[in-house]
Amino acid sequence: MNTKVNLAGVILNNPVMTASGTFGSGQEYGEMVDLNRLGAVVTKGVASVPWPGNPTPRIAEVYGGMLNAIGLQNPGIDVFIERDIPYLKQYDTKIIVNVCGKTTDEYIEVVERLGDTAVDMLEINISCPNVKEGGIAFGQDPKAVEAITREVKKYAKQPVIMKLSPNVTDITVMAKAAEAGGADVLSLINTLTGMKIDIHKRCFAIANKTGGMSGPAVKPVAVRMVYQVANAVKLPIIGMGGIMNAEDAMEFILAGATAVSVGTANFINPNTTVEVVRGIEDYMKRYQIEDINELIGAVK
Repeated sequence: MNTKVNLAGVILNNPVMTASGTFGSGQEYGEMVDLNRLGAVVTKGVASVPWPGNPTPRIAEVYGGMLNAIGLQNPGIDVFIERDIPYLKQYDTKIIVNVCGKTTDEYIEVVERLGDTAVDMLEINISCPNVKEGGIAFGQDPKAVEAITREVKKYAKQPVIMKLSPNVTDITVMAKAAEAGGADVLSLINTLTGMKIDIHKRCFAIANKTGGMSGPAVKPVAVRMVYQVANAVKLPIIGMGGIMNAEDAMEFILAGATAVSVGTANFINPNTTVEVVRGIEDYMKRYQIEDINELIGAVK
């Protein structure tokens, strides 16, 4: 039985990985989760310099998921290279680094610094606010998506994954823009913008007012977007958004995702990723599927 999948020439032992920002860079979970069982570990966003993130409170529970406005708090690329890459290298899993920045130059600085490291792929988080354009996220303007993809590709030594924001009118326009810019892989969806109000204190539940919504409630939206993008571009897709178990993961694969990321579920059950890997293997046995690749985009 073959569970290996190919993402732009990078072969994963299985299609299951962690979603950025929900797994740190592996250390927090390493004692509880066998990282060797995962297809890849996707790190928390890494910037050129340390980012303090947003004021607290930054997380709120909502029906069917959670809101977060962490603000991409991270210790910066220096600490990441010194501390996190050596830790992840101990395991038989691929290393995918999520890269964030407030300007194109900031992205490029991180991409260049990672060029000669043991990192396997780069995931570019284009939901970051573009400071030069007045704070609109890079990922909400197709011209910006194509431009930043093209610039990153000039400097990247590893395959480039562009992570698409769902907070747009037509996700396929963004996917085609990333493809035109030379992206190797697409990942989607990032969080949906949401809000929660504390009616007793009469204030916002999160200091930032809005936050990114994730969890099971967003899954139908995410599956629909993955399906649309799979039928609009020729790039492999990493699907994510509310995956809680293997059944959820299989929906994304059948919709056209080559791999899947587990995010919010890690906070509820740290072992979710490994359970999803096992569940996919059980599904393949039950339906006598010899090769996982037969299932990718099988629903038309």
